[in-house]
Amino acid sequence: MKKILKVHQVNDYARYIGAAVLHPLVSVIHYDELEHCRHSLNNYDVYGMFLADETLEDLSYGQMQYVLNRHALMCVAPGQIGGKTDEGEEIHTKGWALLFDPELLRGTDLGRRMRGYTYFSYNTSEALLMTDEQRQTLVNLLEAIRTELTAAPDGHTPHIVIALITLVLEHVARLYARQLSLSTPAHSALLTRFERLLGDYYATGIYRQHGFPTVKYCARELCLSPNYFGDLIKEMTGDTASGIIRRFIMQRARDLIVGGCSIGETAELLGFDYPQHFSRMFKNYYGKPPRDYVKDYHRD
Repeated sequence: MKKILKVHQVNDYARYIGAAVLHPLVSVIHYDELEHCRHSLNNYDVYGMFLADETLEDLSYGQMQYVLNRHALMCVAPGQIGGKTDEGEEIHTKGWALLFDPELLRGTDLGRRMRGYTYFSYNTSEALLMTDEQRQTLVNLLEAIRTELTAAPDGHTPHIVIALITLVLEHVARLYARQLSLSTPAHSALLTRFERLLGDYYATGIYRQHGFPTVKYCARELCLSPNYFGDLIKEMTGDTASGIIRRFIMQRARDLIVGGCSIGETAELLGFDYPQHFSRMFKNYYGKPPRDYVKDYHRD
């Protein structure tokens, strides 16, 4: 059985790898400076951002194994498991890490905004890839945080540290937006696969067991994390993944009722538990109930 390091506090990880303890709620680690760094598979109760300056293989995230490429940034949130399973093996890795406790953000504007940084729930395979210049900008911010933590604390210290962490998060958000906006053959193929997946969902009868398709289901079938999938679809189409799913279902509903299916039959064929639920969604989407829509359609 693999032993898991429980990172309840940022310094649980810092002490394990032999890094300096700088603050009870924030840790900035420069791996290049460590003499006896060890691998570990970690269960996090804190936020973590890990910048690799070399290729790291056999990394775990949940139940999956990944390779983290040079100048790639991986982020984790409380409740997630990640790291390397070669427990205790000494390594000489390069890169940086920033860990911060949710307690640091309690009652702050940043704490209220954390849910918007969806990249903390991306898979390792969806890590942010950076150029040398982009990486250096991030490192400069990490060095600034470390400098602030090692200086004599005063009343301004918490505000400055939170402000610098906010800059890191915003910088990463900007770079991820650029990465998601890149037009690649893989991104183009994803839309086709998404559409095919929705068709197969009904053609194979999966809806009978699971109701109508969810973003989480589609992301899993397309081998992406739900947040990365949703953010990528939004960047590519301007619509949300749930909006595209809803449009697919409603277009299918229109074809069924116009083709002669009753409201009850249509609701059942689309995976709705109740016809009333279907009728409400249909009215919200088309502006009129299914019966009125059918009457107007045949009248035209």
